[in-house]
Amino acid sequence: MYIGIPKESRPFEYRVGLSPAGAEILSQNGHQVFVQHEAGLGSGFRDQEYEKAGARIAFSAEEVFGRADLVLKIARPLNQEMEWLKDGSILAGLLHLASSSQDQIDLLLKKKITALAYEQIADANGALAVLRPFSLMCGAMIPQIAARLLQNNWGGKGILLSGLPGVPPAEVVIIGGGVVGASAARSLVGAGAHVTVIDKNIAALESIAERFPGVVTMISTKRNIERATAYADVVIGAVLVSGQRAPIVITREMVHAMKPRSVIIDVSIDEGGCVETSRPTTHEFPTFVEEGVVHYCVPNIPGVVGRTASHVFLNAAMPYILEVVNKGVEVVMKECPSIESAINTHNGKLLNLVRLSAQEK
Repeated sequence: MYIGIPKESRPFEYRVGLSPAGAEILSQNGHQVFVQHEAGLGSGFRDQEYEKAGARIAFSAEEVFGRADLVLKIARPLNQEMEWLKDGSILAGLLHLASSSQDQIDLLLKKKITALAYEQIADANGALAVLRPFSLMCGAMIPQIAARLLQNNWGGKGILLSGLPGVPPAEVVIIGGGVVGASAARSLVGAGAHVTVIDKNIAALESIAERFPGVVTMISTKRNIERATAYADVVIGAVLVSGQRAPIVITREMVHAMKPRSVIIDVSIDEGGCVETSRPTTHEFPTFVEEGVVHYCVPNIPGVVGRTASHVFLNAAMPYILEVVNKGVEVVMKECPSIESAINTHNGKLLNLVRLSAQEK
């Protein structure tokens, strides 16, 4: 199989769809890997390392997309990149198609692309196996983001996240007790913040309470979210429904009732956001102010720690990539439920994807 690794084209995306170690594994399995010139530069991987691993260097994105039977990416392709995809080929990446435009979906269907969404690959226990390491990284990065945004020079309230003797720490409320929420709770407790976690799953709350003594847990109701966001200095939106747009759990009215210059970090923005006032931002211009509250809504938070993210990604995704390249997508869809459940488009049909507007949610 011809496998293409293009250079990520979205702003501040330093990750790469395959490391040299991954290219070597695929080459040893008899496949030809094409890597766009300097595709791995943001992650610290040179072209020479890919060539040593058995890959060939291509000098344009169009060549990579046009040759490949399978394109391995991180971020969802831009419209031009989708145009370059070979009809009937396979596209794998963190596609987040539930929040993409209808034009992009229509193009994938027209070209009969098999779209494999890494974020929907679930193991035998139902855990999102490839998304999990990225979620852990997001959670680990939350304290440094929150601490910076609370500073006066970033528009914040001038609060030290950890507090000091005689001065209380910041109040941080996490909406969602899944992988991101639990990882963020652990990191924030370590940073000295006072943490509250809200989730509708009582088992998730019990797990967090046992692992992190001192963290306040609350069952998710509209009333509890209203109360918690009203006293919070920082609110973390970490809600995920696999294959669907994130539900709106924090309304504009709740944001309006928050303390001025408090902070919202909407990690769910990859799937459309769980805060009504959210809209995507970038690492270059990460924040905006709405209803007097600082919003941070960067979709690719781990994109700026490219080397770590690329290594972690390979560890999680490689077994599934090997299944696809060695058996073919038709066989894998029949034999591997983990991969089949992550196929969003195939042979002109829409699969395993629910596209609802925020209002419908």
